Amino acid sequence: MSEHTMRAVTIREFGGPEVLTAERVARPEPLPTEVLVRVHAAGINPVDWKTRAGQGMAGLQTLPMILGWDVSGVVEEVGFGVTTLAPGDEVYGMPWFPRAAGAYAEFVTAPSRHFARKPASVGHVEAASLPLAALTAWQALVDTAGVKAGQRVLVHAAAGGVGHLTVQFARHLGAEVVATAREPRHAWLKELGADEVIDYTRQPFEDVTGDIDVVIDLIGTLDDTDARSVSVTRPGGLVVAIPGGVSERLATVAAQAGVRTSPFLVEPDATALHTIAGLVDSGAVRVEVERSFALEEAAEAHRLGETNRTRGKLVLTVN
Repeated sequence: MSEHTMRAVTIREFGGPEVLTAERVARPEPLPTEVLVRVHAAGINPVDWKTRAGQGMAGLQTLPMILGWDVSGVVEEVGFGVTTLAPGDEVYGMPWFPRAAGAYAEFVTAPSRHFARKPASVGHVEAASLPLAALTAWQALVDTAGVKAGQRVLVHAAAGGVGHLTVQFARHLGAEVVATAREPRHAWLKELGADEVIDYTRQPFEDVTGDIDVVIDLIGTLDDTDARSVSVTRPGGLVVAIPGGVSERLATVAAQAGVRTSPFLVEPDATALHTIAGLVDSGAVRVEVERSFALEEAAEAHRLGETNRTRGKLVLTVN
């Protein structure tokens, strides 16, 4: 095959998993300050299948597009002006978000400072599981909430990709961690650092916990989870509304209770990725991979992801 083309999974229309098509497309070339990365693995996130279905970040995209934002691979070329990376460097990152990054492909290009050297202690599959989920957890806890030692942090959907990393980061920051998840995940979440785990299918979380300083809400309006979280949050505490931002109901209920709210959207952040890599390499944080798929199996991976029953992350292997 020509060195000017590459394998990729594209979508030409929004819809179900069947719109994901493996084909050959033009290989990108790095501009000044950019790097060309040979992708070894690409993480899959809920925003991927939501965008594919015409939701999520779909309104920001132009079709046809290549999905995916999580990348782990090796620098193949560097553009003029790049001084922080060199060909042969193993890197991971979440380039361009929320613009299309094209991670479901053999190569991606992006500014060099959208990447950091991947954790040395894990392979590309594990590293590709980290960027979007880990940056979401880290930025929400550190930059948005400013979590401090001794605070109580409630993490909804704690067994998911973002959730299980949020639990670990909160624990690392010295917080007391309360998590919601189905009962089969409880022992695992306690291993990761959760002090208390609530099975939300058996009892309302607000009946068994309270005095929360920070809620990291990864569910949103489903079952009124965001507004119900206000009742367990201390006056002056904070609900970080991640999936869809601050709903009108959440804003009203929170204002009445004296609870703060904040919308959230993750950003590329090489500095945080460097810190996260250090935590992974030190053993303080680990990433869970439910299953990996070949690039051409992207549709099957999306079908599994949309069940919302996975533990940790799903990953596409590219090379």
